[in-house]
Amino acid sequence: MHKHCVFIFFILCIYTTQSQTTLKDSTKVSQDSIKKTEFLKQIGNGFFPTNYLNIDLRYLFKYNQYEGVRTGLGGITNKRFSEHYRLNGYLVYGFLDHNFKYSIGGGFRLASKSNTWLNISYTDDLQETGSSAFLTDKRFFQFFEPRLLNINLFHKHITKAITLEHKLSKHLLTETQFAVSNINPTYSYEYLKNDKILNEFHLSTAKVALQWSPFSKFEVSEDDLIKEIKSGYPKFTLQYTHAFEDVFRSNINFSKLDFRTVYQLNYTKESYTQATVVAGMVSGDTPLTHLYHAYPNNITKETILQRFSVAGINSFETMYFNEFFSDRFSTFQLKHYFQPFNISERYKPQLVLITRYAIGNMGNIDRHQNITFNTLEDGYSESGFEINKLLFGFGLSFAYRYGAYHLPKTEDNVAFKFTFNVSL
Repeated sequence: MHKHCVFIFFILCIYTTQSQTTLKDSTKVSQDSIKKTEFLKQIGNGFFPTNYLNIDLRYLFKYNQYEGVRTGLGGITNKRFSEHYRLNGYLVYGFLDHNFKYSIGGGFRLASKSNTWLNISYTDDLQETGSSAFLTDKRFFQFFEPRLLNINLFHKHITKAITLEHKLSKHLLTETQFAVSNINPTYSYEYLKNDKILNEFHLSTAKVALQWSPFSKFEVSEDDLIKEIKSGYPKFTLQYTHAFEDVFRSNINFSKLDFRTVYQLNYTKESYTQATVVAGMVSGDTPLTHLYHAYPNNITKETILQRFSVAGINSFETMYFNEFFSDRFSTFQLKHYFQPFNISERYKPQLVLITRYAIGNMGNIDRHQNITFNTLEDGYSESGFEINKLLFGFGLSFAYRYGAYHLPKTEDNVAFKFTFNVSL
């Protein structure tokens, strides 16, 4: 009996040791899996994490027609550095214009529950003329921005800003900013204001932006960026900007209202229809730098192959850069994503049908000197398709321009490009 007890005890010891080893191995694998998931989340947010500083991947490499290759480093401190303070900045260099650009800033948390931050920044950089970005968009990372490759009309700006980020609710984000900017176009441009010619602009602006996603689910990332973990539709973004004349030597006065809504109708996980409406209007003395260009993405070259480049995500592929400007405009885009072709386990190309429409106008065109452009009062139309993920995330797109702004030569109405889609 004693021998049997010793034998049973010996077996139990072996089993217990093996169980503890297995449990330790399982725990280690589980921890490694969690670390890997967190790492991929950070990369998906646009950051490569280190101990105290997360490197901002947006500044590593870009290309445009004015700077050529633009490369540098940027980053933001993380919670290991401090949960109450953060520092951020970047330094980049353009190899075609031979200039450094940079930004430096920081912030401190006023309230953790509402993720409220007060930030200050100083930026010396370039901005695309006619672009109108929403303040809240910078808190959502886009891994690849293909339209940047073709932009050639920029203005230099030195901007000192103070911003307040606040989450009114889990679905409503707000950001308020007051900024003072000195703006110099990199091209020959003058603005006629009250019989005075201006070729540089001093702006003092106040902005209020709202991002409302009533049916989405969010989480705050390691670096206090808002990460959408489940998309719900519709989504709404609204922003109001006012430039004050004679405040901190400002020589421009205008008001600007921007709106965007996105709706998506899902059929299956990968088959859906998406509609996007963007609208904006400006009143007052507004130089070209702060008007609207309707997201063109076509280079002015003679042949279709010379214009072959990368298709944008929400841009007009047949509209030439600097062809149209507006002080009030609206665009409508409709995309239908078919179920991917199930050719093999890993090879699943996807067909997307696309149609786009833009309308706009401009008053007092004669105030804009040394530049020629058209307006969109007759309505601009293009339609086409994409076949995405043909090889390593790359695909092809085709678009055709028709309607009121159809060009005499057929090939000038055609845009043939490649696409790039990648997700983490």
